[in-house]
Amino acid sequence: MAPAANVSRLYDILMADDLFAPRELFHSFHASIPHDWYRKNQRAGHEGYYASIFYSYFAALGLDITVEDATNRGRIDMTVRFNCRIYPFEFKVVEMIPEGKALEQLKRKGYAEKYRQYDESISLIGVEFSRDSRNIVGFQVEEG
Repeated sequence: MAPAANVSRLYDILMADDLFAPRELFHSFHASIPHDWYRKNQRAGHEGYYASIFYSYFAALGLDITVEDATNRGRIDMTVRFNCRIYPFEFKVVEMIPEGKALEQLKRKGYAEKYRQYDESISLIGVEFSRDSRNIVGFQVEEG
């Protein structure tokens, strides 16, 4: 699928409020990145590399995005607001942080609290990557 079609697919997913469908879309996209782009560099070991790909997709749609979204308990990696819904994202690389910690951090630090004042649904999304497989290995969604 061409990049423009992927962006269009993400928009359709968001409109359908299908919170688990982005996992397959982003997994497929990461799988299409040539392995040569990883040689002699450490990109795959850094959370920001993976987060920037997510950011690029949502930014291509022109959505309301806040990266490093400050709260009283830390920073949300990325928050997306769309169609009366708020999506706080937390990204982790599992070789650096054990699996299951992305969603746990969103909940433990109460990151959604800053958005409770709005009459919008909140969906917490924890995304975990592996630097070894260079792809998504965990994708958890929970209503906040």
